[in-house]
Amino acid sequence: MTTGDIARLRGNDDTAYFRLTVVDQALRLFAEKGYEATTVDEIAEAAGISRRTFFRQFRSKEDVIFADHESQLAQAAEFLSASREDPWEAVCSAVVQVFERFTQWRDIAARRYQVVRRVPALREREIVTVFRYERLFTDYLRERLPDVPDLARVQFTAAVTATHNYLLRRMVRGESDAGATDLRVELAAIPRGARRTANADELVVAVFPRDAPPRQVADLLLRKLGTL
Repeated sequence: MTTGDIARLRGNDDTAYFRLTVVDQALRLFAEKGYEATTVDEIAEAAGISRRTFFRQFRSKEDVIFADHESQLAQAAEFLSASREDPWEAVCSAVVQVFERFTQWRDIAARRYQVVRRVPALREREIVTVFRYERLFTDYLRERLPDVPDLARVQFTAAVTATHNYLLRRMVRGESDAGATDLRVELAAIPRGARRTANADELVVAVFPRDAPPRQVADLLLRKLGTL
């Protein structure tokens, strides 16, 4: 997301506008001066806010790096709480929504990646953040699918999170232009809990509109057959 994209958030979500403005300025300074050499006062001045205002929103400059993850986690939790989808598919939908929001501010995601990979403490914080997503999804599946073996739930959430992160990192490194549709296809291939043993006599019938795009047909088949 460019500075212009951030500005367009104003009027729709003032809090998101404010936080992303601070993140944008912090990342610029980290790139120019280095993470350790940049002070909170410099970030606040660049963002046009006071030091007090900065600390009302962020506990430290490390928090600025991962500020949007708090919003992402909250939105994912809200989505799952209201979802009436099959629980496995609801987790996949939540993951896709997280990916789509990150692509909306791709510039910030790319610059954050460059900063994080150079600072060991930030890489450790990133690992903790990834675990928070996995825990959110696992706890949701525990609530909605209490009879499923816990290992199956943990394996599934680890796989979907890793798939999301792999495609996101390739995108921010400029190695891929994969989008949400590509992510959905990959997520559909991940086993949903314990699969039933296939029966040789089992027949699956699928009906699609004549003009359905091939990618849409393949995506739906992968999603549905993956739950058999």
